[in-house]
Amino acid sequence: MYELKTKETDRSVMEFIEEIGQPKKREDAFKLVDIFTETTGYPAKMWGPSIIGFGKYHYSYSSGHEGDAPIVGFSPRKAKISLYVTLGSEQREKLLKDFGKYTTGKSCIYINKVADIEIEILKKLLKQSISYIHEIYPNQETL
Repeated sequence: MYELKTKETDRSVMEFIEEIGQPKKREDAFKLVDIFTETTGYPAKMWGPSIIGFGKYHYSYSSGHEGDAPIVGFSPRKAKISLYVTLGSEQREKLLKDFGKYTTGKSCIYINKVADIEIEILKKLLKQSISYIHEIYPNQETL
């Protein structure tokens, strides 16, 4: 059976951030923890070795694959900061028009630094992601 690699851990978020070698990336990570916590109302938790997640929900796919995941999160990777937000593509595209400098992957938004983006748009992305997860998984409480 498939074993999830990205699980919630007991590792300290603050200790993880303190270990980031790039001072500017470390400063941005602390800023993002504040923004995500204030906007979502969820405490920061480590997921796997390098994802800082906020909230938690249980998903299950028709394939039988299921697990727990953070509702939103980010990872201060060496090259870029990955923002994990889940939105319907139409909502996401509307908000990203005024977001600032970024690139995207399938489920991530990549930024170089917090100064490159509009914080108010990030907050809207976070709120809409939470609403979207509640829509998709209405019969469970997100933690």
